[in-house]
Amino acid sequence: MTRHSPAVSVLMPVRNGVKHLDEAMRSLVTQTFDDFEVIVVDDGSTDGTWDCLEHWASDDHRIRLFRSRPRGIVDALEIARAQARARYLARMDADDIADRRRFALQWALLMDEPEVAGCGCGVRYFPNSVVRAGARRYEKWLNSVRSPEDVARSVWVECPLAHPTFFLRTDVVEAVGGYQDHGWPEDYDLILRVHLAGHRLANVPAVLHHWREGADRLSRTDHRYKPEAFLRCRVHYLCLGPLKDARDVIVWGAGPVGKSFARAAQDFGIRVVAFVELDPRKIGQEIHGAPVLGVTEALRIRGPLHAAAVGQYGARARIEGLLEEAGLVGGKDFVAVA
Repeated sequence: MTRHSPAVSVLMPVRNGVKHLDEAMRSLVTQTFDDFEVIVVDDGSTDGTWDCLEHWASDDHRIRLFRSRPRGIVDALEIARAQARARYLARMDADDIADRRRFALQWALLMDEPEVAGCGCGVRYFPNSVVRAGARRYEKWLNSVRSPEDVARSVWVECPLAHPTFFLRTDVVEAVGGYQDHGWPEDYDLILRVHLAGHRLANVPAVLHHWREGADRLSRTDHRYKPEAFLRCRVHYLCLGPLKDARDVIVWGAGPVGKSFARAAQDFGIRVVAFVELDPRKIGQEIHGAPVLGVTEALRIRGPLHAAAVGQYGARARIEGLLEEAGLVGGKDFVAVA
């Protein structure tokens, strides 16, 4: 590859990020894989971000800078994507730190497995003093999702690739419409569209990205990243995939998670035909107009999509095991949504 046609275009939006920008940029320019460009979009910063960026760009021709009024992360990412010249798009946040081997190992995975359209990698939240238990649980789950089969099984639970670790084929992102703003997480939205288009995704099975945590993170402060927004995103795309043509659903779990999923499904016009419970005290009741069934009775039902919607640790695997033993196929007859 030449300077004018890099292998990878790194998309980095930033607004008022001067505090941690040097760390992030240093982790990029010292990558062991160096055939890339960094496209930075300053999304209306009012601090010293632009001056800091100009300093880095003056020292490294791979860094390309663009400025816009404050328009938000989706517009900033699309401005960057429009300028990208490479076959692959990578993501980086302006307050994170990438391991020096990150791009090299992600590139190697995609070269070794050409049927895979993109990948992420393992992450570690930092600084430890502000990382809450919920973030550590998500980190542990995310780092367990590795193979394309893992991703396909997990994609309806949560975004199975950490956004700042995306490393995706440019043509695939273009074909599904790039980043879009629908009032829910833009990264999950993109990954679900890539998945529904039939592409395989994976994660490098190594922690290669240090993901900064903090109360001021966009994912902590913006309504688009609240649990109900994730749920709307999930159900919207289920309706375009496993629940298309208004297919009915059976919800495994009559607790808060299952009820929330059922309400969201009903809001999208999906009929909930039953809930499934292990607790014998709940069997025979009605929830949202649907009966609560026991496991044996539920496993006899074919046609509706079985959705595992229990938030307790280990419940997802137990439910998936029961459904597989009964001859149901993951992704077709059942999905996990929690």
